[in-house]
Amino acid sequence: MRIAVIGAGAMGSVYGGLLSERNEVWLIDSRSELVDRIRAEGLLIEEEGSSRLYRPKASLSAEGLPEMDLVILFVKAFSSEEALRKNRKLIGKETRLLSLQNGSGHEEILGQFAKRERIIIGTTEDNGAVLGLGHVRRGGSGKTNVGMLCEDREAFLPRLKESFDACGFSVHIYGNIQQLIWDKLLINSSLSAVTGILQVKMGYISADEHAWNLCCALIHEAAEAARALGLCAEEEEIREKVRRTSLRSPEGITSIYADLRDGRRTEVDTISGSVVRAAQRLGIEVPCQRFVVDMIHAMEGRGCQAGSL
Repeated sequence: MRIAVIGAGAMGSVYGGLLSERNEVWLIDSRSELVDRIRAEGLLIEEEGSSRLYRPKASLSAEGLPEMDLVILFVKAFSSEEALRKNRKLIGKETRLLSLQNGSGHEEILGQFAKRERIIIGTTEDNGAVLGLGHVRRGGSGKTNVGMLCEDREAFLPRLKESFDACGFSVHIYGNIQQLIWDKLLINSSLSAVTGILQVKMGYISADEHAWNLCCALIHEAAEAARALGLCAEEEEIREKVRRTSLRSPEGITSIYADLRDGRRTEVDTISGSVVRAAQRLGIEVPCQRFVVDMIHAMEGRGCQAGSL
């Protein structure tokens, strides 16, 4: 399969590197030093105590590249439209677009560049970390969950699963992908949001009474919105899942935490912001979720350092 991965950060590199074993893969990234390193030395991926060198192709743009069978988007959600516009030449009539990004609502942007039947939405339970230029760690393997917005009449998803599974992933195909996206959103809009605001690691959320109370309030509001959308959202089950995540990864950090710590823009608009927008359409009040969105935007770009609050 001919695949382009737009965004060679931690997750883009993990997917691009592993998929290059059995596919023709291009990593597209705007950082010339990273592209030059991958071209010259390859992409080093650490996993379970060992390292392996992969050789995906690397490019600064779509210029001169062929149309792809699959384009995977791994940029921050707020950069999606610009990234696809700049790399539009990768997208032909038969090209599928896949988003495994955090949050929800990505299909609206993807729909500007491909027909509805060519859009794949999903989530990933994999995680990764950048260790250096052209050097990443696959911190843990999990399911890659995918689904389409309409019937998969050409049976592309089974082909995708076969290709990804052969490269070390575990793809699960879902009929109701929105349920899966909201399952992840319910966790990110509570646990991730609170770790970001408090600038704490995940273990703090279950250990501190006040942090936990705030987390539960956010879960309640998001679950109410999910149920109004016709999705399943059992609050007790969600709270227990969040608590287990906090206990099992006490030193874990979330992307919102890291972005605020490093003074970067976050993806809060596609996480907590997605809950707020859904609730507004449904006539549901979500004051805690609104507060989180405003607070995180207020913190963005101020160079917040971990533990400085």
